[in-house]
Amino acid sequence: MILKTDCQHFPGDRPCGFNKNFGLVCNSCDHYASTKFKIIIIKFDAVGDVLRTTSLLHAIKKKYPESHITWFTKKSSYPIFQNNSLVNEVLCVEDHDVIAKLSVVEFDLLIHPDASAQSGSFASLIKAKEKKGFVFDAKGNIQPVDQNAVEWLELGAFDQKKKLNEKTYQQILHEICNLEYERGEILLSLTQDEIKTADAFYDKHNLKKFKTIVGLNTGAGSRWQFKQWNINHYVQLIGMIKNFSNDVGILLYGGKDEQGRNEYLSKQFPFVVNTGTDNSLRLFFALINISDIFITGDTLGLHAATALKKKIICLFGPTSSNEIEDYGRIKKISPNMECLVCYKMKCDFSPTCMDLISAELVFDTLKKMLSAENSAH
Repeated sequence: MILKTDCQHFPGDRPCGFNKNFGLVCNSCDHYASTKFKIIIIKFDAVGDVLRTTSLLHAIKKKYPESHITWFTKKSSYPIFQNNSLVNEVLCVEDHDVIAKLSVVEFDLLIHPDASAQSGSFASLIKAKEKKGFVFDAKGNIQPVDQNAVEWLELGAFDQKKKLNEKTYQQILHEICNLEYERGEILLSLTQDEIKTADAFYDKHNLKKFKTIVGLNTGAGSRWQFKQWNINHYVQLIGMIKNFSNDVGILLYGGKDEQGRNEYLSKQFPFVVNTGTDNSLRLFFALINISDIFITGDTLGLHAATALKKKIICLFGPTSSNEIEDYGRIKKISPNMECLVCYKMKCDFSPTCMDLISAELVFDTLKKMLSAENSAH
């Protein structure tokens, strides 16, 4: 048999890309790569959390250069991995055949960095020679695999520890996996078609007339409503930017939950460009790439803009600013309040922590970034 079934490029039920595109067969192909070390990463949670967890891939490939990586997630996160050359296979929990497949395959390393009841059972059931992170025990309790995972488990269990933590999520993640942390970037690679689509949007709205494009990501999703900045502050900020310079273009970003507020801001300021609130995930990413400076809360947009290496102003209230790796590009703003990092769905205070972040403070930070942008040009 000339077919090498253990090659990483062979999908099993159809020709590989090298055969399909170039007519190569296994006995005359230089691209053969055997699957010597199989890794599975289990990460089900919010799309933004899945995206920032891709920062782990650099260290994995450095330690295990010939590894084959399977990422097990939800369908909502599947688009993240498009055009990602470090992930060989993406499996979704919703797929009807995934449990059967995972019950057969044995991995060399399993990484499950979440103390999650939903995914913890899979971490226990999937066969692997070594496991890192968290599993379910026989009584249905989440347990750390080893001492490296204890810190993250207790940070999630005790508010006091969460408030005092000074490590970034990325650092903790690497420690859980016993990997060297070298501030690996979040991975998000746009396709050429996506770049062309963003370029067409840029041309359609004549954005070339501006020296700098500032993106305002106005929402934070429905789950964490108190991560949102007050809409009146956005009104003030847009007015300040307009009065400051006509060389700054303003784009609005958001999802379906932000449709009303972004339409309101567009009506108040007709010169502002609304990128839309019903875009696909990949189009959302491509449109973010248009902005030079991105103003956002602690949400998916933050992690996407970070991956796209944008300069960012991030506003923090109920969530931890310390857990966000800034990569030298993120300016963090939070109010002076004792109750920060509460992770509450509802707030007992009025004004809230996010209300106390003034438009003037954000604008002052933006002016410094704009000055640096102009100096660079």
